[in-house]
Amino acid sequence: MLQPARAEVARHLEQYRAWERRMLASPDNHAVRGNFEDTGYTLCVLMGKRCAREAVDAAELYLNTRQPRTVRDRYEQRDPRQPPDRRERTVPGTCPAPSANV
Repeated sequence: MLQPARAEVARHLEQYRAWERRMLASPDNHAVRGNFEDTGYTLCVLMGKRCAREAVDAAELYLNTRQPRTVRDRYEQRDPRQPPDRRERTVPGTCPAPSANV
């Protein structure tokens, strides 16, 4: 699955928080409210959520979670009680063994 760049998510989350503070300080200002809603919508699009609150939560979780970058990282983060994924058993540059049902 395609993920947004962490720097972009962090930048938009920071903007959202800044506009949120401004909106709470002056709730009658329509320009501030509009900018706040725009940043919330942008986070919704980035995080694939329909609600700004869910998008903020997803962005915070995404930024606080270390994503595996290599096969070794993915292998080390997997549940040791589960068998390894078929792709993890192959050597880079080789094909997996053919299935017996083919």
